[in-house]
Amino acid sequence: MATTYAALLRGINVSGHRKVPMPELRAVLEGLGHRNVRTYLQSGNAVFTTDSTAGEDELTVTVEDAIESHFGFRVDCLVRDGDYLRAVADACPFPTAGIEGRQLHAFYLSGPADPARFAAVDQAPYHPQAFALGDRVLYLSVPEGLGRSKLAEVVTRPSLVKGLVVTARNWNTVVKLVEMTREG
Repeated sequence: MATTYAALLRGINVSGHRKVPMPELRAVLEGLGHRNVRTYLQSGNAVFTTDSTAGEDELTVTVEDAIESHFGFRVDCLVRDGDYLRAVADACPFPTAGIEGRQLHAFYLSGPADPARFAAVDQAPYHPQAFALGDRVLYLSVPEGLGRSKLAEVVTRPSLVKGLVVTARNWNTVVKLVEMTREG
């Protein structure tokens, strides 16, 4: 049975570094036997359908290896199925109606969003910014946008996310990836 996934690449095409052109990324994914490969934006969002029985972690390693082989550098990646992406969007604890995409972000994590990691973060000084944890995701509400967020700096400190791959998407991208994975 075919499953549709999104591959979320971390830290590519930023300031001219680690260039991964989307047509080449699509070709790499097609070369792995995936079909209906589509990309969204230039920041490393790809959706594909596969008959593979491999799980998300195995697909992640396969995609990372293929990217390294093709481009000559390793890119951290998270592969998540469409059901997971929909569940993340549906479980968002912050209001989503009428917001600008830059005001709400999902930080996808390679492992559990363990509350103990973030327990020492006092959110009060950052109000109205706030974060909440979900299933392998940290939701971040930033009314003034991510670029000005001091709370974003705190919750992504290496000491808090040690051992995890973390990649953020604004709410517009979260919604678009849900739509794209529904399309299959």
